[in-house]
Amino acid sequence: MGAASYKVSHLDALEAESIFVMREVAAEFERPVLLFSGGKDSIVMLRLAEKAFWPAPIPFPVMHVDTGHNFAEVLEYRDRRVAELGLQLIVASVPDAIRRGLVREPADGTRNRIQTPVLLEAVEQHRFDALFGGARRDEEKARAKERVFSFRDEFGQWDPRNQRPELWSLYNARIDSGESIRVFPLSNWTELDIWHYIAREHIGLPAIYFAHEREVIDRDGMLYGVHEHLPLRNGEEPFVETVRYRTVGDASCTAAVKSDADTIEKVIAEVAATRITERGATRGDDRVSEAAMEDRKREGYF
Repeated sequence: MGAASYKVSHLDALEAESIFVMREVAAEFERPVLLFSGGKDSIVMLRLAEKAFWPAPIPFPVMHVDTGHNFAEVLEYRDRRVAELGLQLIVASVPDAIRRGLVREPADGTRNRIQTPVLLEAVEQHRFDALFGGARRDEEKARAKERVFSFRDEFGQWDPRNQRPELWSLYNARIDSGESIRVFPLSNWTELDIWHYIAREHIGLPAIYFAHEREVIDRDGMLYGVHEHLPLRNGEEPFVETVRYRTVGDASCTAAVKSDADTIEKVIAEVAATRITERGATRGDDRVSEAAMEDRKREGYF
């Protein structure tokens, strides 16, 4: 086969770019860590890390910032996958931080906002200088401003005007003491790319990503699963609906969507047809304001 006829598929090109980024981080930084929640994007990142360093083990730990309001199915998957790969799991616990007085329980019970101090404390404690995150540019407009290597100052804060150029896939990894880089290997992937890759690689997922019956409530036009961390408001009546989750964050602010997509093929068809981003459709905490995500990122959130 001649060089002129050589072609790389779209997924192969994305995979190669992500693997290159991961190897670059492993070569340039002393203490990287991969943020792993058991959600689909972090699951794909873990698969890419396997490929990047095979047959050697993944050369960095994984960390979960645990709000204490997680879906049980996701935590079970997280622990099982970490055990299969023999990885070190670091859990930065929001409930523990509340007990110690580092953060206060929000009045509305939604803990996403108070994850940031817990994350920054863990970064300082373990002296991490590079943190892999699963954010994609198609998720939310603030995330579309990110570089692949996203610089954070000594306070863990993000300034979109103080980011470095990335020309010809050249990444600037230079940092001073106390500074860090957030690294986003999936920057150029879309939600649909993620699902096509999951299908191609035969990657298992938590069952809540597929259609199932669940007791829910309708709150502000979003379907929230009923559980102990979601107190019912006056007039709210739970009902059973066939739903699936497009994203799996804190269960107190992550909604499901009506769906009968109970296979990967059906999910791919559903995602291909939708015109609403997964965060726009399912994350109540992003509805606080137009700049909610950007405000949190400036404070140190992913």
